[in-house]
Amino acid sequence: MSHPVLELREVTFRRKGNQILHGVDLTVRAGEHWALLGPNGAGKSTILGFCGALTHPTSGTVDVLGRRLGRVDLQELRRVIGHVNPRHALQSPLTAAEVVLTGLTGTVEQPMRWTPTEEQQDLARSLLADVGLAARIDASWPTMSQGERGRTLIARALISRPQLLLLDEPTTGLDVAAREQLLETIGTLARTDPGLASVLVTHHLEELPVSTSHALVISHGRVVAAGAVAEAITTRTISEAFEHPIRVERERGRWSARSQWRGAGEETGEETGEETGAA
Repeated sequence: MSHPVLELREVTFRRKGNQILHGVDLTVRAGEHWALLGPNGAGKSTILGFCGALTHPTSGTVDVLGRRLGRVDLQELRRVIGHVNPRHALQSPLTAAEVVLTGLTGTVEQPMRWTPTEEQQDLARSLLADVGLAARIDASWPTMSQGERGRTLIARALISRPQLLLLDEPTTGLDVAAREQLLETIGTLARTDPGLASVLVTHHLEELPVSTSHALVISHGRVVAAGAVAEAITTRTISEAFEHPIRVERERGRWSARSQWRGAGEETGEETGEETGAA
């Protein structure tokens, strides 16, 4: 069994007197690709904040890459965690390659008086090629499409060679074609970097890449289901988490969800949410 890169034990979180999380457990091992699913307000972003060493729990323990929050410098730890946030607050017209290089400094803008080495510049170009942007290396951030920006941010997250990659609703704002391109890019990471672990946050099953191996389903700050993806994501668990009857299906590694409301002429019978079609 591979070693854990992320461990949450009996984690709770309280903000302004409100209990946000209630005893959450999560173990992510090297090479595993987790989905963190749940409705808005379920506590997903709070959990991702612990994973990214952005904040401390109210109680319980969080170990990230073998280092316990509360006993380690958070800024230092963040430098070895890859984080993809589509709301990247860049204002300058940096090129795609320059954006990728900011992953080495852990900054949004390029630091003054910092010059990347030729080797680092070569790595940035190589990573952009890996995510399908070889022809856009010199494109400026303002001229790039949302899909191109998303793939650039993945390359940025990978340039520090992290063991843990966090993806915070990475397909936000993308059209269908751009979403599919980004999910294909994410899906290839399991092959190109087999030791990399990832946690992807979303509330849309359609946004899960085929590489998703495990899932944590959460509602009202409590774990509804956790484990291997086919066991954690079912019609029952998703309906419970979202508090609505939702039929879950999986075909060729991709998930879909829709209401179990039945119109005239639809077949009756209990839905199982089991995978259909070829794996």
